[in-house]
Amino acid sequence: MKLRIAIGLLLSGISAAALAAVSPDEAQQLGQNLTFIGAIQAANADGSIPAYEGGLRTAPEGFQPDSGTWADPFKDEKPLYRITSANMAEYADLLSAGQKEVLQRNPEYYMDIYPSHRTAAYPQEVMSATIRNAGTCETHKEGLALKADCRGGLPFPIAKNGNEMMWNLLVRYNDGKYGTTTSSSNTWLVDRNGSITRTANQSTFVERPYYQLDVPGRDPEMFYRVYSLTKAPARKAGELTGMMDFLDPTAQPRRAWSYTPGQRRVKLAPEFNYDTPVGSMGGLELFDELFMFSGSQDRFDYKLVGRKEMLIPYNAYKFYFGCDDQFRAAHANPECERWEKHRVWEVEATLKPGMRHVYSKRIYYLDEDTYGAGLYDAWDQNGQLYRAMMLGGVQFYDHDIPYIVKHTMFDFNKGMYGIVNDGMDGGYRVMTEPRRERDMNPEAIVSRESQR
Repeated sequence: MKLRIAIGLLLSGISAAALAAVSPDEAQQLGQNLTFIGAIQAANADGSIPAYEGGLRTAPEGFQPDSGTWADPFKDEKPLYRITSANMAEYADLLSAGQKEVLQRNPEYYMDIYPSHRTAAYPQEVMSATIRNAGTCETHKEGLALKADCRGGLPFPIAKNGNEMMWNLLVRYNDGKYGTTTSSSNTWLVDRNGSITRTANQSTFVERPYYQLDVPGRDPEMFYRVYSLTKAPARKAGELTGMMDFLDPTAQPRRAWSYTPGQRRVKLAPEFNYDTPVGSMGGLELFDELFMFSGSQDRFDYKLVGRKEMLIPYNAYKFYFGCDDQFRAAHANPECERWEKHRVWEVEATLKPGMRHVYSKRIYYLDEDTYGAGLYDAWDQNGQLYRAMMLGGVQFYDHDIPYIVKHTMFDFNKGMYGIVNDGMDGGYRVMTEPRRERDMNPEAIVSRESQR
């Protein structure tokens, strides 16, 4: 009830004339049958997906602030049921093609389904900006660009098409206002023989200038910025890479750069884009499938299929912070995983005629409460399922951040999988102050980070 009242007050300040992006009647759904972010507020028919009540904002017992880890508020819960290859047909409508493939290939694998908790919570200023955006935010250039006056909140809480939904994914509130850091983020690959290799250990900083309306000097067109310092393997130690993404990639394409100690100079890296494999991930992922999608939408047509119920990784506190034994020969240890039923948005992407890419089709399943957690499948040019991603997160209940980075990626052609953005040995930290703009240019980053 408090959530509805708060959103109602926000909407009361928006005139009907200002509601250009959606109709006044549609906008009034926010705070009534929809949450401010566009999710269905009510529970589903059988109650297996609860009503949204504002998210998780209270730290559970055992939480240690500034530790880099977050205590599991649901550690004592037991699974409701288990899905295996033997009974997966009963749950086919709730599973993605990738989930089914993993179950079919591995009879020993299982998915434990837990009670669903809608834990996503956001700061008041993000909620206010999202309500504003519902009536004003628009794309242009055939959906490829987002207008800069959308900054500060989710652009399309009532998305009308696939491009708008993908913009929700790209600019989602994931790293807080001033960014997050990991001192020791690992990428692990497990080949078809079950051999485990750590392909990279990195220190990473991520920020989203899209939400930094109070920080002077930020480029209003920039929405995302990241850089990483490689610590391992030894042959790559000291390498630095960075990327910046902009709201109009047709006018300002991704600005990527790299630095290697041997050459001692910063170089532009335009190849950090589209279907170029990510070296630090052993080629398991492409640059345009980081966190399901990253980059420009110009090579695929994106169709918003609709909303449906699915079993997705959620409230993955054990996977993030409480499971040292993460690996099995062909999949992650199912004891580490937590699956819940949630409503997702389905977006189908089809390669445009005349465009080049290793994939012909991709399907995204985006959690309605975060636009970050969910599932992703990709098919090769022969129409065969190629890769699948299971991306779950945790709620940073002390910062009102749905944090979603660690995931499992499968390559069915090579018979391998990986666990990416694993911060178990270093944890994650939220920045409470912005970095100065002059400290964020590549030369300053290299000068500072190379001294570590």
